[in-house]
Amino acid sequence: MANGNKKKSKKKLFIFGGIGVLIVALIIIAFVGGSKDDIIPVQVEKVMKRNITQTVSATGTINPEFKVVITSEVTGEIVDLPVKEGSQVKKGDLLIAIRDDQYRAQVQQSEANLNQAKASLMQAKANLDKLTSDYNRTKELYAKKLASESDLETAKSNYLSAQGSFDAANANIQQTQAALNVQKDALSKTKIYSPMAGIVTQLNMEPGERVLGSGFSQGTNIMTVSDMNNIQAVVDVDENDIVLVHVDDTARVKVDAFGDRVFRGLVQQVGNSAITTGTGTQDQVVNFEVKIKLLDTDPGLRPGMSCNAKIETARKKDVLSVPIQSVTARTGNEFMMGGNEQADESAPTSTKKKENSKPQEIVFVVKDNKAKTVDVKTGISDDNYIEVKSGLKADEEVVSGSYKAISRELKNGIAVRVENRGKANISEKK
Repeated sequence: MANGNKKKSKKKLFIFGGIGVLIVALIIIAFVGGSKDDIIPVQVEKVMKRNITQTVSATGTINPEFKVVITSEVTGEIVDLPVKEGSQVKKGDLLIAIRDDQYRAQVQQSEANLNQAKASLMQAKANLDKLTSDYNRTKELYAKKLASESDLETAKSNYLSAQGSFDAANANIQQTQAALNVQKDALSKTKIYSPMAGIVTQLNMEPGERVLGSGFSQGTNIMTVSDMNNIQAVVDVDENDIVLVHVDDTARVKVDAFGDRVFRGLVQQVGNSAITTGTGTQDQVVNFEVKIKLLDTDPGLRPGMSCNAKIETARKKDVLSVPIQSVTARTGNEFMMGGNEQADESAPTSTKKKENSKPQEIVFVVKDNKAKTVDVKTGISDDNYIEVKSGLKADEEVVSGSYKAISRELKNGIAVRVENRGKANISEKK
């Protein structure tokens, strides 16, 4: 029994001794490791010359450049509709006929009134001629003392009355003729002909339905005829990007219905009036309408199709550039470890504070396994790279990842470990 107790005591001693050694080792490792600077893993990419095309993205719809909304100027029932939606039409083709019985009757009535007015005019002219002759004869007799002054006044009064009747009859003819012209014009509008060659892209009425003329609001919208040989993309551009867009900028348009096919285009018009949605809310958006004329067309394009456009607003060749994620904005206090080494020590304290609090575009350059902050001045950018106008030289290695490291962890002089240097060199050689 004594030997058994001794073995158990030794076993416990070994166990507790091992635990104690492990605890001491952990304390030493924590103490030694805590005294060293943190080493941050990063990815790098070399500063290189590239071609950069700056683009502005926008969404919108496909529309014909030229289209005419056909409305009726007269009221009546549709008696003939020889076209359907999608029909090809030529300029001058009949699009719609409205029942014209009422308008023909009005024309006939106006013609009868005109004939009556002309007859009245002839009668008034004959009466005027007679009374004019009587008045002239009376004036001659009065001059020879053969007619009294009373006879002269009566003859003159009859002449002036006949002249007034003649003028009234003449005016009545002009009025009746004008009414006839109006009725003939209304009759001619019972048939509507295509003002242009194109396609009927929208048809809103059927034979037998009744249309209202333009005397009632703007008239019934019967159909739309569009010139599908001239297509444009009408897109909305954000207010922050509209200042970059100019007429004749090149655009690449993708229509949802055509997959990855790209249609070339040119900016034809840049809107001047803002289009605001969600006014007064947190979702308020201000856009401007831009019209892009498509240089490529396809018979399958239809008005109203959704599209996405990339407008090329600037292009530069062989400029120094870095990955767009490599550039970040920091204040002096955020990215300096031991104070701003670039700061002017002779500057007043208030000036130093202003300089340190002002955000500055920087990149992190890796030298001797440490991150160094470099102030840069940037230019245009595309989806992946941004132009660097000053601050860097070709073949310098800048930190391109991770986002967490660039945005928060890295500081001037901090130790880093490059994880992709070998891979980066292989991709550069390719």
